Amino acid sequence: MTSGSIGVAVIGAGMAGRAHAAGYRSAGTVFGTDSPDVRLVSIVDTNEQLAEDARRRYGFDRVDTDWRAVAEADDIDAVSVVVANHLHREIIEGLLAAGKHVLCEKPIAPTVEDAKAMAAAADRTDRVAVVGYTYRRAPGIGAVRDEIRAGNLGELIHYNGHAWYDYALDPLTPMSWRYRGGPGSGVLADTGSHMVDTAEFLCGPIVEVSGGTLLTVIRERPVPAGVTMGHERAELTGETEPVGNEDVATFTARFASGAIGTFSTSRVAHGLRNGLAFEVFGTAGSAAFDLERTGEFLFSDNSPRGEVNGQRRVIVGPEHPYIRRGVPMDAGGVGLGTGDLFVYQTRAFLDQISGGGELPPCPSFHDAVRGLEVLDAVVESALGAGVAVKVG
Repeated sequence: MTSGSIGVAVIGAGMAGRAHAAGYRSAGTVFGTDSPDVRLVSIVDTNEQLAEDARRRYGFDRVDTDWRAVAEADDIDAVSVVVANHLHREIIEGLLAAGKHVLCEKPIAPTVEDAKAMAAAADRTDRVAVVGYTYRRAPGIGAVRDEIRAGNLGELIHYNGHAWYDYALDPLTPMSWRYRGGPGSGVLADTGSHMVDTAEFLCGPIVEVSGGTLLTVIRERPVPAGVTMGHERAELTGETEPVGNEDVATFTARFASGAIGTFSTSRVAHGLRNGLAFEVFGTAGSAAFDLERTGEFLFSDNSPRGEVNGQRRVIVGPEHPYIRRGVPMDAGGVGLGTGDLFVYQTRAFLDQISGGGELPPCPSFHDAVRGLEVLDAVVESALGAGVAVKVG
């Protein structure tokens, strides 16, 4: 670090990379004023025009077109890696070897073996190496976790998790890295990784999965003429390429606690843009959350009279995680969005680097390995016609 400040870079100027860039820009405005000064140094992308656009929007100093420039730069201390999954290992290992702190988007690698190698590389250094399970920062999810940990739901019985999106429903959405790879590298890795992490964050480890099913709905996609960003349409070449992975994945699970889980994830769910949600049921209560309604959650327990009892809507406020001093107007009912979660995530990452702050740490690479082991078990179950598979 230079004079107590942290120089940051974001590798990847696409949709999620911009969320990280915006997070760094705002990280010092939330929670305590003890945050280290942040220098917004570099936006990195092989598409220089895309990188320049992000640089100007978020106030970074410069553009680089190769991640190696970041590894060699003396003015960069911490790096977000927000590129295609198969590129993560080389970049992360190179950055760690160069002494950089790293925040890697989920899933950190396409295979468990790659993820374990990355975790081992992190263990060989004293650098902070974390994974971006951003939804752990949602106040509603944190509030439900607090209720579970306090025993207010009783013994957990059933968790139902779903991650439903429509970003791939349009058959003219062009081919990209998201649609290449084998079974499990599609929606299961993309949004299913968040779905599984949220479940284990709330209910503890999953020990077995069964009933795995993978479905590809759109079997080929048009080839873009140039670079694509996010899930947007693009100019096309007139050619098509086969889709190599799944649009829908479903499975059931058993937690170490004895509770059972039912799960489904889809990138072809009509009308749903950001549909990560769950319901959890215990012997003394229940709770539910939907990411499209980030400012609230549902909750029930045995305290009201039976004739008026039922799930009630709870508006998140300063008594719940992340709200107090986490938004400019930190009163109940003011509201927040998914973008705020990236601010909390980058602030937690920066606090881990500086050794200060008050936020829970970001998940480690070993947490990321754990998540990939669950997803691997789902794929093994699906390839075995739904057979039960132990995790790990």
